[in-house]
Amino acid sequence: MAKINFGELKLGHIAKTNVLDCLSRDWITSGDKVKRFEKCWGEIFSYKYNKAVSSGTDAVLNLVSSLYRFGAQRGDEVIAPALSFIATSNAILSAGFTPVFVDIEKETLNIDPKKIEKAITPKTRAIMVVHTMGRPCDMDEINKIANKHNLLVFEDACEAHGAKYKGEFVGKLSKGSAYSFYTAHLINCGEGGMVSTDDPLVSESVGSTRSHGRKEGTLYFNHTDIGYNSKMNDLEASIGLEGISNFWHTFDTRHFNLLKIMDSTKKFSKVAWFSEEPEDMVVCPHGFSITMKEGYFIKDLQDHLDKADIQWKRNFGCIPTQHEAYKFMGHTLGDFPEAEYVGDNGIHIGTHHYLSDNDIDYIIKTLKEFFNKFI
Repeated sequence: MAKINFGELKLGHIAKTNVLDCLSRDWITSGDKVKRFEKCWGEIFSYKYNKAVSSGTDAVLNLVSSLYRFGAQRGDEVIAPALSFIATSNAILSAGFTPVFVDIEKETLNIDPKKIEKAITPKTRAIMVVHTMGRPCDMDEINKIANKHNLLVFEDACEAHGAKYKGEFVGKLSKGSAYSFYTAHLINCGEGGMVSTDDPLVSESVGSTRSHGRKEGTLYFNHTDIGYNSKMNDLEASIGLEGISNFWHTFDTRHFNLLKIMDSTKKFSKVAWFSEEPEDMVVCPHGFSITMKEGYFIKDLQDHLDKADIQWKRNFGCIPTQHEAYKFMGHTLGDFPEAEYVGDNGIHIGTHHYLSDNDIDYIIKTLKEFFNKFI
């Protein structure tokens, strides 16, 4: 049996036709394909403004940079979860802000709203939530805190295409949201990202900062913002347009896979926390998370999956205390116990739409072989 990877890229007829069209016209930088991709993406979720960029990281970078339009200054603070893919925190730093980390709930992998207010200071300007593994954060509580303290909320929805919170698509619950179109995600451009917003000021800012800080629509050297070279190119959009056309089929296939694995692991809840889908949410089927409970060992599960040729990835780790890059911030082990626990004891595996029914059955069989030993 071939190794089961977390994600794959397979190009179909639409993507190949679009790419060949770009090559035939000798135009591969940002152009008509990118504009079409932005329009079609926005129509899926009814986002008013959509700005395609070169990666999910650049999406977060350009999104958080819009804080300058709201009066923020360099060195101001943005609250972020202590555990997420590190791009979120890197982007906050790159934009000139200081990430202030808040611990997570290990059951959900998301920022713990109960701990946010303690992290707010006079320099706090925004809360950057991350819908980790496609599970929406508690947006009602987070927005309530933000409104109380006059803060903006942004959503890192890179792993959450099509997820819903209480009937609303993520991305509609804040000033703006960032998406990734990397290989493992539902829409796949190889690389690429998107900033989506209903706020004209955020849209105007991202339109500028993604192209060196010049006002969108101008060609030459009048730079109004500190900016970046973050534009998506037409080759990436050509591939993404195929994903747009198949989006709900892809979503439903992956969601079916995720729910099937979820259902098969419910009886092992004394051993581990698994991905869940609460009644008031639709979780994006980005991947399936497993965090071993105390007394059980993640290394044993990792070895079991390795022998079965099922790729696993660590559940990111606690950014301020488990990644050397953030040592300069002065945090020590024990500052974020929930994130650190997940970093030491959590992994995730794929649920993607290229997996066959036999593949999903094999994943379930492999997990049951491991967890049945403990019940």
